[in-house]
Amino acid sequence: MIENIERISNETRELVNQFFIDNWFSTDMSIRGEIIDGTKLDGFLLREENTIIGLVTYTFFDDICEIVSLDSKRENMGIGSVLLKEVEKIAKNNNSQKMRLITTNDNMRALQFYQKRGYCLTKLYINAMEEVRKIKPNVPALGDNGIPLRDEIELEKQL
Repeated sequence: MIENIERISNETRELVNQFFIDNWFSTDMSIRGEIIDGTKLDGFLLREENTIIGLVTYTFFDDICEIVSLDSKRENMGIGSVLLKEVEKIAKNNNSQKMRLITTNDNMRALQFYQKRGYCLTKLYINAMEEVRKIKPNVPALGDNGIPLRDEIELEKQL
């Protein structure tokens, strides 16, 4: 299963766009108050038949590769790790100096996941989700485990 990693392509784009809508409320993603068009992001996916079970998207800013989204629909099977490694390889080949990403204060699983893989917390954007909701009003007030969805946390890894 994990060896069937696919690049996002014209053939899979519609499936990826629907995945964004189903899981992130929109194809528009927000990073530090900026909207990123998810329909144009590069990335990799794993699927079973026509169902995505893992997806990672990324973009480049100067010498930084930014993870925009990373989802695994089957926890603890190595899906997220394999997808993350693929992006890190692309970043190194693109001469990126570091990886970067944003997660939210409620996402304890993501914070654990990334720190175990060498990512460090670098910035806290207090009350950032208030700004996100101005752009994406359907983002809920409560996140994982009933934690108020309030702040963004930036993590980085040197390559």
